[in-house]
Formats: sequence, C-alpha cells, structure tokens
Amino acid sequence: MNTRAQQLQAFDRLLTIMDELREQCPWDKKQTMETLRPLTIEETYELGDAILDNDLQEVRKELGDVLLHIVFYSKIGSEKEAFDVADVCNGICEKLIHRHPHIYGDVKVENEEDVKRNWENLKLKEGNKSVLEGVPNSLPALVKASRIQEKVSGVGFDWEEPHQVWDKVEEELAELKVEIDKGDQKEMENEFGDVLFSLVNYARFLKINPENALERTNKKFKKRFEYLEVQAALINKSLKDMTLAEMDVFWEEAKKI
Repeated sequence: MNTRAQQLQAFDRLLTIMDELREQCPWDKKQTMETLRPLTIEETYELGDAILDNDLQEVRKELGDVLLHIVFYSKIGSEKEAFDVADVCNGICEKLIHRHPHIYGDVKVENEEDVKRNWENLKLKEGNKSVLEGVPNSLPALVKASRIQEKVSGVGFDWEEPHQVWDKVEEELAELKVEIDKGDQKEMENEFGDVLFSLVNYARFLKINPENALERTNKKFKKRFEYLEVQAALINKSLKDMTLAEMDVFWEEAKKI
C-alpha cells in the first residue's frame, strides 16, 4: 500500500491534470455541473455494480471515475469563486467531527444504534426541520423506502421485534388480496406499495439491504435467461416457439451453473 505522502502526491497529480484539462481540452472546457450530473449518476451505478460483483479491481477503477467527478465539480466551483476542493474536504471533515461527539467529544455510546440516534438528533439541532429532510426526492423508490425507514428508526419510531414487522407484512398482503378480489386497480396499486414498503422494513430487521438483494436477484435471473437463450440457439429454436416445459429444462441447468 502507498504511504500517506504518496497518497497526497497522487491526489495533487489529479488536481494538476484537472487544471490542465480544463484549460486545454475542448470537451472538458465545455462541461458544467449540469452536463456532468447524468454522467456522475451513471458512474455511481457502475461503482455499485462492481461492489455487488465483488470485483475489487473494477471497484478501484470506478472509484477513480467518481473521484474525477468530485474534483471536476470542485474545479468548476473554484472558477465560480464559490468553493474549491479544499473547502469540500474541510466541510466534510468538520461535519464528521461534529457528528461524532463520541470520538471527538465527551459523549458516551454503547453501540451502533446509539451512534445513529445521536447522528439524527444532531442534524435536527443543526436546523433540519424534519428527520426525513436528508432523503433526496430523486432516489429510486426502493432505496428511498429503505432510507426513510432507517432515518425514522434513528429517532425511535420503530417496531420493537422482527415478528411485529412480519405481522405487518402479512396484514398488508391480506389487504392487497382483498383489493385484488375487488378488481380495484387504484387500490391494488396502493396496497401493493404498502406490501413493498413493509417488506423493505422487514429486510432492515434481518440486516438485509433490499436494493442489493433485489439487484443480485436481477443479475441471477439475467444470467440464467441468457443461458437459456444460448442453449435455444444451439438447437436452432426460437424461445417464442418453445414450450415452457422445454425452456424449463435449460432453466434448471442454468441454476446448477
């Protein structure tokens, strides 16, 4: 591993390259925070994929892409005389020190839950009007549900036992079944949302990240279906011409790979 001096030297090198690109590269000169935003979101998802794949070399590469964007935004901020990368670093340092009084102050904590509770209470003291103020509106719904539940739990609004949460899941499933039997599309959607929200909550009690769990299932399904497509092609058959029983043979093979 690199020494602290080598790490700082590498960061300084990146800042120098950013300065040079901003001055000399036609593409880099044209970028704004608004044009970078969708690219940043894409890079963040690519980092997330690498983490789920447990591909550490790919994680390293994707972290570099995300870091580049942070430096890029900071460079644009300095050009606007609003902030620079030092302000960004010092800002997060001050926040971390303030939000960890059990490390940098005299507050005592017993466990992780105490830390999270203190964190949310400090945010309210800083002027946040709501515990949920820090949940971005643009988050995907599944991630947003998880963050909402984590945050309200941090101030004590929570179930006491996992079985209570599972009881809620079953209650919501029963309510969904009632609306399905009625055939009311709007109410079915409402109750389906309640089922998903309660399942996300139960996942928290099981120490499961629902976004990661669902994405792993997505990846697993995609891999198996692609195997099915390849095997069908090898016997010169189109999937739409195959029976479910025929496709299931290859699906079961895929599950063993």
